[in-house]
Amino acid sequence: MRAATDHPCFHREAHARCARMHLPVAPRCNISCGYCDRKFACVNESRPGVSATVLTPEEALRHVERALARVPELAVVGIAGPGDPLANPDESLTTLRLVRAAFPQVLLCLSCNGLALPDYAEELAALGIRHATVTVNAVDPAVGAAIYQHARINGNVFEGREGAELLMRRQEKGVRLLAGLGVTVKINTVVIPGINDAHVSAIAERVRSWGAALMNCIPLIPVAGTPLGDLPAPSPTVMTRLRATAETFLPQMRHCARCRADALGLLGSSRTLADMHVPKQTCGKAACEVSRSDEERNLRKPASRQ
Repeated sequence: MRAATDHPCFHREAHARCARMHLPVAPRCNISCGYCDRKFACVNESRPGVSATVLTPEEALRHVERALARVPELAVVGIAGPGDPLANPDESLTTLRLVRAAFPQVLLCLSCNGLALPDYAEELAALGIRHATVTVNAVDPAVGAAIYQHARINGNVFEGREGAELLMRRQEKGVRLLAGLGVTVKINTVVIPGINDAHVSAIAERVRSWGAALMNCIPLIPVAGTPLGDLPAPSPTVMTRLRATAETFLPQMRHCARCRADALGLLGSSRTLADMHVPKQTCGKAACEVSRSDEERNLRKPASRQ
C-alpha cells in the first residue's frame, strides 16, 4: 500500500510526485451553502462541486483501472462530490469497497461536510480510510446561519441558526470519532469576506480541540446567482494573513488546487475524468461550447499522445 505521506493534499512534499483521482458518485447534498451551485459543469470551470458526469460505483471502478494504467503517479482515490459523499452513503461506500478490494495499494479518502459523518465514521475507518476532509465554515451558529440556508437529516429540514447548530454539533462529533479511530482529519474552511473572515482563527482553535491535524483555508469563488455570489473573493494578501494567524493553532495547507469533483492527476493539473472518455457538459455559452469542441478533439487523439 502507498505510504500515508503519499497523499498530496496532506503532505506538500508529495503534491508534485503523487496524483489523486476524485470519483463523482455522490450527486445529492444534505446542506445548502450560500456559495454553492452544482448545476453547471463547464469544461473551463475548476471549483469544488463541479463534475462533467456522475458515475455508478461500477463505472467508477472501471475508471480507476484505466487511470492506474495511464497515470502511474496515481496514489489517492477519493470521493468529494459533486454533492456530499455521505448524503449518498450507498453509492459512496459501495465505491470505496469496490476500489479497496480491487486496488488495495491505493490510498482512499473522502471529503464531506460532516452532517452525516457520525453515522459512518466507524465504517469509513474499517474500510481503511486514513485521510478525511471535513468542511467547517463556522463554529458560531450566528456565523453559520449567514452561510447555510438549511441542513437536512432523517427527512427533517432545519433552517437558519437551528440548522447551523445541528451541523456544528454533528461536525464536532464526527471529527472526534474519526480522529479517535486513527484517521488524519483536514479541515477545509471557505473564507467568505464579511461573513466568516474574522472567524477563521476561532475555527482553527476549536477544530484543533476536536482532533483535526491540518487546515486548508480556501478563498471564496463567487458564483453568480448564489446567495453569496455578489461578495468579492478575498485577496491573496488577506489569505496570507489569515493562514498565518490560523497557523497559531493548526498547520496550514497552502498548495490547494480547489479541485473539481472529477479531478484526475497531479494537483494543479486541469485533467479530469473526461480524459477517460466521459462526455463533458457545458453551460451552453459560446466560449464553453468552443472549449468542449477543443476537448473532444483532444480526446480523439491516440492514447499515447494524451
